[in-house]
Amino acid sequence: MPKARRNERQRVSQAKAAPSQETLWMIAVRDHRDKAAFASLFDHFAPRLKGFVMRNGTSAAQAEEIVQDVMLTLWRKAHMFDPHRAQVSAWVYQIVRNRQIDVARKENRPMPEALKEEPEAEPDATQIVAIEQETGQLRAALAKLRPEQREVIEKAYLGELTHQEISNQTGLPLGTIKSRIRLGLQRLRHELKDLSE
Repeated sequence: MPKARRNERQRVSQAKAAPSQETLWMIAVRDHRDKAAFASLFDHFAPRLKGFVMRNGTSAAQAEEIVQDVMLTLWRKAHMFDPHRAQVSAWVYQIVRNRQIDVARKENRPMPEALKEEPEAEPDATQIVAIEQETGQLRAALAKLRPEQREVIEKAYLGELTHQEISNQTGLPLGTIKSRIRLGLQRLRHELKDLSE
């Protein structure tokens, strides 16, 4: 077996052996009804889920409702979580997808294209590992930014705020916001160049 392929298999098996922080929080919720772990899950997933739902054409207010409902489902159905079948991120995104389909059907709205595609019954473990590794690299790269750059990039891309909304929220001039985002993105591209190669 070629050395590169053997190294890749070792990385995948090591990643399988070490569950993500999110999975550990979910296990704490499942096994101990740990409210602090649930708060961490909520803080981690809520903004990401809201952005995901809004990208499929849902209004911000309705996206907020769907996310609240999904997180409540996560709490209520925690006993069903099995870390051997999927990482918590795959499980959560399947719940939000199902909830979006229910809402679209209930309101007789056309189904967004992204929701029409049937997901694979079992998520591909190598894809999940790769996504989680990339997420970890992005988190590390964000941590290297200056705090003022990181703040505006997180507001723009995770909070999905416009430059004007960030300016209104922070009181900073629009030009400063744009400059910080541009410089921060340049630094991120430099830090993450290995991902695109």
